[in-house]
Amino acid sequence: MEEVKVQAKTAEPEQTSQPVAKPLKSLSKPNISSGFSINSFLNKEEAADEKEKPVTVNTENLPEHHFTDTDIQTEWTILLKTLRTKDPVVFNAIKAFKLAKIDEKVIQISYPSDSAKGEFDKISIEFFNHFKHKVNNHSIIFEFKKDHENLKIEIMTTKKIFEKFVEMNPLLKDLDDLMKFDLS
Repeated sequence: MEEVKVQAKTAEPEQTSQPVAKPLKSLSKPNISSGFSINSFLNKEEAADEKEKPVTVNTENLPEHHFTDTDIQTEWTILLKTLRTKDPVVFNAIKAFKLAKIDEKVIQISYPSDSAKGEFDKISIEFFNHFKHKVNNHSIIFEFKKDHENLKIEIMTTKKIFEKFVEMNPLLKDLDDLMKFDLS
């Protein structure tokens, strides 16, 4: 057998220097401004605070005609009827509110919870302005009073109704023990 000798040829890398071609277009993304600047936002906020000074309205020359509690209840009922179809969320939140005339210029609004008052705040300015123009009395003051106990809406189940009847007539409890009513 013949041995074949293979010589390893060491190849030296060729060093050719070619000029580096610059790309026609930049490979990085261009800086795109979002249009939002924190500094401009802060400056606008400070400027807005300076512009929002409380406006005082001189109520001396505005009319102060007499209105009754019936006027309040009528306008409240009309508001609730329109809200029932227009905005059911606000309607469900404020349907338990009670309005009462306390003094010649004071109307007290009793509300059951803070969340319900928050929903009422969305439409309150519109209602107040409408009512003041309707009765032609612009010096009315609206006071809010949280009255959780009296305005609570309770869902009555058959069991709760039966328990109230048992309080009125204790013999119903004996009848329930005897007949085993299904009050679930």
